Amino acid sequence: MTWFDLVALPLLAKVCLVFMFPLSAYDKVAHWDEAMGQARSGPLPFPALLLVLGILVEAVTPVLIVVGVFDRAAAFVLAGFCAVTALMYHPFWRFPGFWSKDGEGRAHVWDFFKNFGLVGGLLLVVVGGAYAPASQVVAHPLSSGPQAAPAVSAADR
Repeated sequence: MTWFDLVALPLLAKVCLVFMFPLSAYDKVAHWDEAMGQARSGPLPFPALLLVLGILVEAVTPVLIVVGVFDRAAAFVLAGFCAVTALMYHPFWRFPGFWSKDGEGRAHVWDFFKNFGLVGGLLLVVVGGAYAPASQVVAHPLSSGPQAAPAVSAADR
């Protein structure tokens, strides 16, 4: 396997997965009053404490994930953050007509599902094993299952 397979492509994937979180942390700091309003809108107690913890999670865990230090633990924490945020602050089902074009909760539908898409990607960081070389992905682009490509042994790496 090459440097591209082992370093560049996985690094790019991790950066793309977590890029928005430090920007979101900065936005919460820069627009504290708006962020506090959103924190207060949810059902959880101690909104100021939650906001500070959220800023820390969004600022620290992406760095750990990208540099590969405690990356699985950081991805697990960030996945939990995304799940809790989706459930507590984007309850689209509470809005009547959330699927309609002008439905009040329509934006919450997509925020909810985007958060759970991020949860899925972050859980892949948690459970992910060895990276597949780009050549195997190109040779078998439609499936990563056992029928697609032979496993890479330690001797082949």
